Amino acid sequence: MIDATAAPSPAIARFGTEEPVAPPRILKAGVLEARLEAGNLRYIMIGGVEAIRGVAFLARDRNWGTYNARIEDLAVDERADGFTVSYRATVGDSAQSLSYTARIEGRADGSLTFTAEGAPDTDFVTNRTGFVVLHPLDGVIDHPVRIEHTDGSVEESRFPVEVNPACPFENIRAMTHEILPGVSLTCRMEGDAYEMEDHRNWLDASFKTYIRPLAKPWPYTMGEGEAFRQSVTITLEGKVPAATGGTGGPVTVTLGAATGTEVPRFGLAVPAAWTTSALERADLVAAAKPSFLVCHFDPRAGHDRSTIAEYAALGEAVGAPLVLEAVVPCEDASGNPTDDPAVLTRDIAGIAAAAMGFTFSHVAVSPGSDLKCTLPGTQFPPAPDWSRLVAETRRAFPGVPVGGGMFSYFTELNRKRPPKGTFDFVGHSGAPIVHAGDDESVMETLQSLPSVFHSVRAFAGATPYWIFPIAVSMRMNPYGAVPAENPDNIRQAMNRIDPRDRALLGAAWYAGTLAEAAKGGVDAVTMAAVAGPSGIVSAPGETARPWFDAARAEVMPSWHVVALAASLTGRAVLAAECDRPAAVKALAVEGEAGPVVVLINLTGKSVDVTLSGWSGANGWILDEESLADACAAAEPLPTHPQPTPLTLKPYAVARLTRA
Repeated sequence: MIDATAAPSPAIARFGTEEPVAPPRILKAGVLEARLEAGNLRYIMIGGVEAIRGVAFLARDRNWGTYNARIEDLAVDERADGFTVSYRATVGDSAQSLSYTARIEGRADGSLTFTAEGAPDTDFVTNRTGFVVLHPLDGVIDHPVRIEHTDGSVEESRFPVEVNPACPFENIRAMTHEILPGVSLTCRMEGDAYEMEDHRNWLDASFKTYIRPLAKPWPYTMGEGEAFRQSVTITLEGKVPAATGGTGGPVTVTLGAATGTEVPRFGLAVPAAWTTSALERADLVAAAKPSFLVCHFDPRAGHDRSTIAEYAALGEAVGAPLVLEAVVPCEDASGNPTDDPAVLTRDIAGIAAAAMGFTFSHVAVSPGSDLKCTLPGTQFPPAPDWSRLVAETRRAFPGVPVGGGMFSYFTELNRKRPPKGTFDFVGHSGAPIVHAGDDESVMETLQSLPSVFHSVRAFAGATPYWIFPIAVSMRMNPYGAVPAENPDNIRQAMNRIDPRDRALLGAAWYAGTLAEAAKGGVDAVTMAAVAGPSGIVSAPGETARPWFDAARAEVMPSWHVVALAASLTGRAVLAAECDRPAAVKALAVEGEAGPVVVLINLTGKSVDVTLSGWSGANGWILDEESLADACAAAEPLPTHPQPTPLTLKPYAVARLTRA
């Protein structure tokens, strides 16, 4: 039993790591405000409204990893009429490096210029090095945009509603869009041609415009001493009204009528390497009452009949039906992808033989080559066509619903869409740390989920829509060899083991996923895992887990979110409007004696929340005060009367009913 007096530090409770985070520096000049972070700009505000989510100079390695810049001689000059930032920086690793100087000029009229110039110190192999500009989603999706192309032509268009699988706009020199009534912002980008990708493909809450089109070869080599200069300039047209000031008072949540959707079924991933640990703690997993267990099976990884037998034993111990997530190798004798029907028949037969005698409620299949990305404009590797894949699977698993899509991410499904009606259910996986590893970026990915869900429904129609295993930690890397190792227990993109998976931030992210999936009409969601880096039960692993190991935690905070999701499965979803959706997310469902409301603090600060029309509430709150008790046993937290307004501590999750 955990000693509640030995509570974790706030950092461990919230993030699972003591890694310090430098406080942000806010730069202001007239109507302009921006955050300076690691030498780059974030949350560029005009008149109190977010106009640009970020401008950054980034260097990517040959695996699309992003180098951290080593900054020297940082100087910041803030004046009434503007601000200036300058520094020297180096990026690279033990094999290569590139140095540059950066200068940022912000002016009171809202204009801004960010320049970077330098040269590689060695030959520098990179997939992309240069400026990236992020446009936010709110007030941008489906809004007009004017594109000035590199040849001087001008295109009048709109930011896409459905997530674009390729590049909405190419050969960009400048983009203009309205940020306030009568106020337009132009972002001009120099140094090479730029193009935009729909960042929502990877769950990022932005449209990303970057230098150097992907149609050019990559990786490419920047020669030693080869000078470069790039710049991003922001200008405004129109009179910016005075900012309305901060949003004082509590966040208000207002409930409404039924939306027509229901809370989906929720299941857990079962990584093959963690089945034994999960079996040893099967009673804890069972207590969460998952609707199903998704069992990953990949013959290329050595999975065989004994792997299936362990899955079956776990399913019986937990009392949950099994879903087989089977990778079909489809490789020839040389290990290369092939669409040879004989190879497909052989591989499906091998999977069926391993599963013979065991029961699966559903089977999902994917060719092995689809676990890696294929960029727009390039050829997909050879693979069986969808219909042949499904036909072979149906013959091998008669009477069992056959699903597919992508075991990798939504990006890959969006780029290779199965025809409607091909599968009995269609799905994709996901992770919130593909492009960025900071806390805010992780939580902001929840903003992209409505677009993702809408887009899948648009091309999949009424086919049941599943989310295959989705977690904070990356179980695979479609864009490189493997996810990033994390021996120092830090925040970073593409972590195989991310500390926030076992902390309150991870629980809040899972709860936010629950809320969006319920509102978005998703049929089934597989989130977190039985054990391992994303496990809901505590099983010692290959890396130290500060506090959780010493405290001998039984379950992780995410256990409570999964148990909550299971308890709400099938309930009708009610409208729940929040006047500050970037701070608090709300889910409301019909309960047996009135609405059940789930509130999630998406931020690292305490937030007061009031439920419109409620004079009081009963319920539990998962936060840093209750964490020790929450991790001590696989039991729901006790219900207590809650005040109105209610204070949600950082990344807290609350389940409430009306008093």
